[in-house]
Amino acid sequence: MSLGYAEKLSYIEDVGNVGMTEHFDPSHVLLEKIEQLASMIKKSKHLVVFTGAGISTSCGIPDFRGPKGIWTLQREGKALPEASLPFHRAVPSLTHMALVELEKAGILKFVISQNVDGLHLRSGIPREKLSELHGNSFMETCPSCGAEYFRDFEVETIGLKETSRRCSDEKCGTRLKDTVLDWEDALPPKEMDPAEKHCKQADIVLCLGTSLQITPACNLPLKALRGGGKVVIVNLQKTPKDKNAALVIHGFSDKVIAGVMEHLNMQIPPFIRIDLFQIIVVHALSNDKKFVNWTLQVASVHAQKAALPFIKSVEVSFLETEGFKPAILEEQPFRLKRRTAYNKAFEMVLNLNFGDGCGCSSLEVDVPIDFTSSTDCFNFDKDVIFQKLRDKAVNESKCGQNAVIERKTISTPSSNVTTYAVVTNAVHYSKPVPTSLTNGDHKKRKDSMTGTGSSRKRSKVSKGKSKV
Repeated sequence: MSLGYAEKLSYIEDVGNVGMTEHFDPSHVLLEKIEQLASMIKKSKHLVVFTGAGISTSCGIPDFRGPKGIWTLQREGKALPEASLPFHRAVPSLTHMALVELEKAGILKFVISQNVDGLHLRSGIPREKLSELHGNSFMETCPSCGAEYFRDFEVETIGLKETSRRCSDEKCGTRLKDTVLDWEDALPPKEMDPAEKHCKQADIVLCLGTSLQITPACNLPLKALRGGGKVVIVNLQKTPKDKNAALVIHGFSDKVIAGVMEHLNMQIPPFIRIDLFQIIVVHALSNDKKFVNWTLQVASVHAQKAALPFIKSVEVSFLETEGFKPAILEEQPFRLKRRTAYNKAFEMVLNLNFGDGCGCSSLEVDVPIDFTSSTDCFNFDKDVIFQKLRDKAVNESKCGQNAVIERKTISTPSSNVTTYAVVTNAVHYSKPVPTSLTNGDHKKRKDSMTGTGSSRKRSKVSKGKSKV
């Protein structure tokens, strides 16, 4: 969590206050309620889940009205909590991933979220089955053609303002806008309309980790009552809607949902995160045609000037026999400029050092260079590649798997662009033990990866920064 995140969300504060005291059902009562909720979900024909900040607290993102929530600390004049990891590297909670499994099983029909952390989309909930009422800190949208762009970095603005990027559709090119609402912005019909529709159809609206005080969103679950549906609330604090609920559970969302999944005999899937980056080599012949001036860049796939938030530095080395000076690129954009003989083929080895929040420390990539021959171009089916990477990460119980998904040449300026996909997080969730539930969060086991090593002798990388 960062201060910027708190500022982004402060616009939705509501003056109403039911009380910030946390309540915990006794263990035997909690177990009975979990079994009751599991039974209700098993019989459900149209389950809708309505989520708030409470489902993301175990991801390292504070809530708002809890004793240690953002607004509580602000009102008390206390400092906001330090970020345990970058916001853009937050990992979905056990609850997020359980909802993914329920959706895949056809039980969960729709998710409505008041959160802007993007974790529902990142976890794998289909976009068409999700309403993000207050927007998404990682989403940009084109106001002209409606295209959406889910980023690996936080969008720099809020309030539906223009960003620095444009729609990638060649026929469009309109400047994009952020999707996070400011306090005076009305809820967008694109999100509100399907949310209202599904709540009216729902036989159960399950409210998870929300104070149900933010209007008009908090009134959506009650629309199920008109059609004979029921509202279930899982939250640590009391809410204004408790009196309308068929079942109220005071406990951690992760704990409750883990118990429900156990009763339903359903497994909670691991979370596999795949990130993309590009290696670009731009080259031009010298005037005497004897040398090539070339530039290496490790770049984002999202935009030409976009940062790579998950890469901390790049170490560039060469085989000792080639006599090239190695370098460390520590500042973005990661660029290295060099000049070599036109007819000299060689090979670079890039060691990409990943930042905090990644499940691995580094990745090694070999980059063969031959300016006298043309580069083969291809574009693989990304969905197939991604699925293979996920399957391998799950089977090996670690991350670090990578693959080239696209290679192309650009004539002006003359350049070769290779796009890589890499598994940067592989998180497996602990098996729940409902007979001995405590008030602690369920633990997640984060498996780290090791980069693919090379046995060849390479030039040593100097500690000084390279000149670009």
